[in-house]
Amino acid sequence: MPPAPMKTLFLLPTAYSLLPTAYSLNRKEVIPLNIVRNDLRNIAIIAHVDHGKTTLVDEMLKQGGVFRQNQQVVDRVMDSNDLERERGITILSKNTAVHYNGVKINIVDTPGHADFSGEVERVLKMVSGVLLLVDSFEGPMPQTRFVLKKALELNLKVIIVVNKTDRPDARCDEVVDETLELLIDLDASDEQLDSPIIYASGRTGTATTDWHAPGKDLRPLFDCILEHIPAPEGDPDGPLQLLVSTIDYNDYVGRIGVGRIERGAIEAGQMAIRCVYGSAFVSPPARLAGLFEFDGLKRVNAERAEVGDIVAVSGFTDLLIGDTICPAAMAEPLPFVKIDEPTISMTFCVNDSPFAGTEGTYVTSRHLHARLEKEALTDVSLRVEETESTDAFRVYGRGELHLSILIETMRRQGYEFAVTKPVVLYKDIDGVRCEPFERLVCDVPAEYSGAVIDKIGRRRGTLLSMNGESRMRLEFLVPSRGLFGYRSEFLTDTRGEGVMSAVFEDYEPVKGDIPTRNTGALVAWEDGVSTSYALFNIQDRGELFIEAGVKVYNGMIIGRNSRPGDIDVNVCRKKHMTNSRNSAAAEEALKITGVHVPTLEEAMEFIDDDELVEITPKSIRMRKKVLGTEARKKLEARKKNS
Repeated sequence: MPPAPMKTLFLLPTAYSLLPTAYSLNRKEVIPLNIVRNDLRNIAIIAHVDHGKTTLVDEMLKQGGVFRQNQQVVDRVMDSNDLERERGITILSKNTAVHYNGVKINIVDTPGHADFSGEVERVLKMVSGVLLLVDSFEGPMPQTRFVLKKALELNLKVIIVVNKTDRPDARCDEVVDETLELLIDLDASDEQLDSPIIYASGRTGTATTDWHAPGKDLRPLFDCILEHIPAPEGDPDGPLQLLVSTIDYNDYVGRIGVGRIERGAIEAGQMAIRCVYGSAFVSPPARLAGLFEFDGLKRVNAERAEVGDIVAVSGFTDLLIGDTICPAAMAEPLPFVKIDEPTISMTFCVNDSPFAGTEGTYVTSRHLHARLEKEALTDVSLRVEETESTDAFRVYGRGELHLSILIETMRRQGYEFAVTKPVVLYKDIDGVRCEPFERLVCDVPAEYSGAVIDKIGRRRGTLLSMNGESRMRLEFLVPSRGLFGYRSEFLTDTRGEGVMSAVFEDYEPVKGDIPTRNTGALVAWEDGVSTSYALFNIQDRGELFIEAGVKVYNGMIIGRNSRPGDIDVNVCRKKHMTNSRNSAAAEEALKITGVHVPTLEEAMEFIDDDELVEITPKSIRMRKKVLGTEARKKLEARKKNS
């Protein structure tokens, strides 16, 4: 009788542990074993905008030993983008890492605004769990629902963090109940309903499991992460599989792909290929020029990384989000998360105004197209299409803010162009024409709630719920096109005390006509420089958008008419000389009130179908598509006759 086969013993470091596995009786057959990386955790922080994600990450970095004890650190250190710091929001997801009790915790800070939810969707593929931050007063908001739904669909572990518990108006118990109701509403499993709850204050850097007993530091949060977020697991000896979830760019090394190693190990300088899930495409083998890991706020060089690690690699010139990096001899692409489709579009076109080319560096259609295509490579929520005109391109995005951030970024980089009014995208579902709807939440003083309900009703919105006493929380389901231009009305109706936020909900059958702008525009009818004398006599007709001494051209919008219909005005008229005093002294005595220079978002909301926003590095102007006064009148006459 032959002797029993010997079992092979695997010696592993203490940081690893074996998963249950079957052994082969055949000595020649090698069965790969999965390991659990006990020395590693991968988490993402998700929440509604302004619920304190980036501030909490700041304290996690400080208490994780990333900064020296006496090091001066700016607030919201993860918001490194200029626009992020100016607007106080996170636009791009970012990676960092801290060390706690011998465990490396990779942290992904995600955007909180609904228009950048594409950033959230893709980075969730890199993590094993999420910290769901909820404001201790506001409770779950529209984006909270959206990001939590995506996390539950990927079966990620959830830690509920009730943040800002140091607020005097905190209502922690009610917020926990509302969050659990949200989990039930999203069909969470029993295990997900048992998610642990941590009460934290990102500003003071404390956390506790009982909000009645204030914490001293973030140790309870770190301990909860180690206990409840599963450690990554996989086959360390199998062929490499690295799923690219984010693309970065560097002028020296080109595109840099960021993703998690799902199987095997990767080494700097090795040959690899990239392949796309659902496609037969396989790139030629390329050498990985660089391999980087995240440590604190730095991206450091690494010689080798193993399954579960989040790394950045360079070497592929055409690397795209969703690609899988594999060994040269084995192409096995991984499935990538399905990103929700864009809901609005705008046309970007070459600037053809009389001031074209005077303020921008990149002004041609070639420059514009190349820049938009480059942006589409790194933003999975953005699509770019060519139009019948070689000077215009249609750009699809997730919302007005999504596209306005792109526009603002481009103008700061020296681009000059013009954009049209945003329009929603329609779909035919089962033979029915449908349009995008958004879940809108308005937090307003009770005395202004009637005006808000009335305005949203006119825009085809439906009131879903109404709660509160001195301040009311109103929840609506409203067509996306009904929100175009509403934000300024909302702030006026609530005397600046209201807060509104919306997130894409679903496509539903098209509602009826929605009134858009109910006022006209004040349009300049000659080229020149605006004067105080002319503006003083025009200001009674409406709200002015320009001050004295501004260069204008025929067809440029210089204000809002207080009544429907456009008015052509002369803003360059001067007071003639008299015997008593000169015209300059007379103009100095004139007082012009009510001048409001629109921001980019306000200009996008204001323009109508026959108007454009002219974007340059120095100016934001509104104008008519057809500049000449006579040409516009002839066009209007033809429309009436037809």
